[in-house]
Amino acid sequence: MQEIFCDRTRLQRMLDVIAALARAEARVGVIPSAAVAAIESRCRAEIFDVDALARATAAAGNIAIPLIKDLTARVASGDAAAAGFVHWGATSQDTIDTGLVLQLRDALALIENDTARLAHALADLAEFHKRTVVAARTWMQQALPTTFGLKAAGWLSAIDRHRLRLRELKPRILVLQFGGAAGTLAALGADGMATASALAGELELALPDSPWHTQRDRVVEVATVLGLITGTLGKITRDISLMMQTEVGETFEPRAPGRGGSSSMPHKRNPVGSAVVLAAATRVPPLVSTLLASMPQEHERGLGGWHAEWETLPQICALCSGALAHTIDVIAGLDVDTDRMRANLETTDGLIFAEAVTMALAKHLGRMPAHELIESACRRALEQGRNLYDILAGDSKVNALLSDTELTAMFDPLNYLGSAEQFVDRVLAQHRTTNQDVT
Repeated sequence: MQEIFCDRTRLQRMLDVIAALARAEARVGVIPSAAVAAIESRCRAEIFDVDALARATAAAGNIAIPLIKDLTARVASGDAAAAGFVHWGATSQDTIDTGLVLQLRDALALIENDTARLAHALADLAEFHKRTVVAARTWMQQALPTTFGLKAAGWLSAIDRHRLRLRELKPRILVLQFGGAAGTLAALGADGMATASALAGELELALPDSPWHTQRDRVVEVATVLGLITGTLGKITRDISLMMQTEVGETFEPRAPGRGGSSSMPHKRNPVGSAVVLAAATRVPPLVSTLLASMPQEHERGLGGWHAEWETLPQICALCSGALAHTIDVIAGLDVDTDRMRANLETTDGLIFAEAVTMALAKHLGRMPAHELIESACRRALEQGRNLYDILAGDSKVNALLSDTELTAMFDPLNYLGSAEQFVDRVLAQHRTTNQDVT
C-alpha cells in the first residue's frame, strides 16, 4: 500500500493520465496523431526530479502545475510541435483526481484481497468452534454461555458486509475526472464529450454523468468504508486481547521468536498484533472526519478542502491495509484454549446459569416470582461462598418444581446455547453467498 501511494507512483499515475489523454485526443482528432509518441515517451516518472517537483508544488499550489511545465519542456526537447499538445484541454485537478482514482483502483484490489483472506480464516474458525462453549460477556462481566464459533461468526459477518460495501462503491469511485478549467470542457468545443469518452476507455474507467471537482462524496465514501473496516478489525482484536489477559487465558496470538516479549519481564506474551490494529483503529476515525469536514468545497474548485485529501486518504489506506495484515496474521495462527474456556464458565460458581433456572421455573411460577426466587438464591450463594447449584438443590420450592435431573441439566452450558449453532450456520451460508457475489 505504501508503494501504491509513494511519491513516485503518484507521479506515474498522473503521467499515465496525461499519456492516455494524448491517445484519446488523437483518436478523436483533437490533436495530431504524430504528437502522441513524443508525449508518451516522456511520461515516465523515473526521468523526473521528485524533490524538485515537490519544492515547486509548494509555490504552485498543486503538483500538476510544475509537472506539466516540466513535461512540456521535456517533450519540446525532442519535438517542439508535440509539446504544444501536452495536457490539451484539461485542468490540473483532472490529472490529479484521475491519477488518484488509478491509485485507488490498485489500493482497493489489495483491500479486497486481504478482506477475503481474513473472511476465509474467520469462516474456518467459526466452523471449527461451532460448539466450543465460552462465556459471553456483557459490560465486561460473564453473562451466559455462548460459543467461540458464534463470536467468530459475528466477526465474519461484519467483514463480509464490508466486502460487499467495497464491491458496491467501486462503480462510484472508479470513474474519470475530466472537466477542464471550470467543469465544462469548453476548451475542447464540440469534441468535449467524445474526448471524455475516449479517455475513459483508455484508462478503463467509467464515464460519470458530469465532472465532480467539488463533489467529493466518491473519495469520502472510500475513506468511510475503510474506516468501517478498520473499526471492525479493532473490535476483533479488542476481543482477542481481552481473552488473552492472564486471568482469562482463552485465546493467544501466534507464538514466534521475539514476538510479544518484554524488555524486563521474560514471561510476558503480549498481544502485539492486536496492539498495532487497535492503534490503527484509534487513528483512522479522526482522519475520516477530516475528509468529511473537507466536503463543503467552494463552487467549481475547492480551496483547502481538496488539498486536505492529498495526505489524509493515503494514510487511511495504509492504516487499514496494515491493520488487515496484522489481523490476518493473528486469526490464522490463533491459539485457542478450549479447556480454559470451559473452566472459566465455572468461575462464577454456577451464577452464569441463573437465567436458565429462572426460565424453567417461570413456566410454573411466572417470570417475576421465578426471578425473585433465583435472585435471592444468588445472594445466598455469594454470601455463603457456595455454588448456586448446591443452594438450589437444597431449596424446597425448587425441588417441588424441578427434578434433580432437570436441575443438573441446567448447569451444563451445552444445554443453554439457544440458537448459537444455527446462527453460525446462517453466517457461514451468507459467507458462501458473499464469496460468489464478490468474485
